[in-house]
Amino acid sequence: MSCIEGTAIPPWPTPPPQRWRAHILITTDFSDATARITVANDRKLNTLGSTSLGALAAAFAAVPGTARAVILTGEGDRAFIGGADINEMGRIETPAQGQAFIEGVHAACAAIRACPVPVIARINGWCLGAGLEIAAACDLRIAATTARFGMPEVRVGIPSVVEAALLPGLIGWGRTRRLLLLGETFDAAEMERWGLLERVADDLDAACAEWCALIAEAGPAAIRRQKALITAWEDLPLSQAVAAGIPAFAASWDSDEPRAMMAGFLHRKR
Repeated sequence: MSCIEGTAIPPWPTPPPQRWRAHILITTDFSDATARITVANDRKLNTLGSTSLGALAAAFAAVPGTARAVILTGEGDRAFIGGADINEMGRIETPAQGQAFIEGVHAACAAIRACPVPVIARINGWCLGAGLEIAAACDLRIAATTARFGMPEVRVGIPSVVEAALLPGLIGWGRTRRLLLLGETFDAAEMERWGLLERVADDLDAACAEWCALIAEAGPAAIRRQKALITAWEDLPLSQAVAAGIPAFAASWDSDEPRAMMAGFLHRKR
């Protein structure tokens, strides 16, 4: 386990973390090769300021190479991430300061998307603003039945930006406009119907464990290659996205993984 507050992460594993006012906890369970990253600021609904945004980005950059999946969640059961720290944003006085802050939100989201293994958002409560952008940056999203979602930025005088741009690909343009322009909040069942969530569960830990087990059953190189392809597909025209898969498929045989896994499959079929 390691804990950071805008500093470099020491080698894995480390002693139990000290408690700071707002920080990121990183725990790794090597029994199933799942890394768990927890935003630990429950007193303030796990909101993120500049320092903790930097810590979150560093946490994802430090995910160990042995990890097969990452679970991102919030401390407690009230919030996943309740958004950016409104107190810190309230002290912004210039466009340059505003740019520096939002670049921190983008850097955290970009680190999640750059993580080579699947990232599962374990959404255990409020998921608002920057928190919803961070959830959108994850590969898969599971939410508690009590979770609530919204993009209320326009209600405090700012637009929803950076990884909010991922939302049209997840929920469509019309629903993105409703979410961003009206500032409404929605329950988990509605977000599952919209396509933001892949699953709503009463037992989040069991649901996450089930998905991590499925990922662990797959070829580790294949999973990493597949995630990289999916991310690339988001930015490529269809013809280029199709073409990108050909060398990725061929590169699978750079290792013995396909041969070994296919041999095992054929053996089980006999």
